[in-house]
Amino acid sequence: MAKQSRDEAPAAEAAAVPGKSKKKLLILVGVGLLAVLLSAGGVTYMLMSGDEEVAEAEPAEPARAGALYQPLDPAFVVNYTHEGRKRYLQVNVVLMGRDSEGMASVAAHMPLLRNELVLLFSSEEFQTLFSPEGKEALRERATLAVKALLEKEVGDPVIESVLFTNIVLQ
Repeated sequence: MAKQSRDEAPAAEAAAVPGKSKKKLLILVGVGLLAVLLSAGGVTYMLMSGDEEVAEAEPAEPARAGALYQPLDPAFVVNYTHEGRKRYLQVNVVLMGRDSEGMASVAAHMPLLRNELVLLFSSEEFQTLFSPEGKEALRERATLAVKALLEKEVGDPVIESVLFTNIVLQ
């Protein structure tokens, strides 16, 4: 019987080995399928996200160009007589536009622009400039005056607005 048990033992081991190799094979196949599925999912994600980027790159409305600023140096100083006393207005002005070629053409008309703004500032009532509303109204009138002048001289208003970066009333 000892001989039989020895013969049976190799047969049992041989039967056990194919079972273990089947488990290993199933595990390897499972890992392989998982890798294929993950790769397919990654490729699908890349393709799907690529389409969204194209859609986002084409906005519905055109993007605005960055703002360009042209300071009018030196600051404007205007004299007033208010209630029998000498008063002064000092204002730093910056022109804001978005067209670089148009803003370059503004420099050629700087003396004319400065003259227009000095006349505008000196025509104001000193008392109205103390309120924020009066300052904003002056800024809007300055914007309209500069746009009208540039429209006449250049054929295009060029600027978007006139900005006051500093106002001193004394």
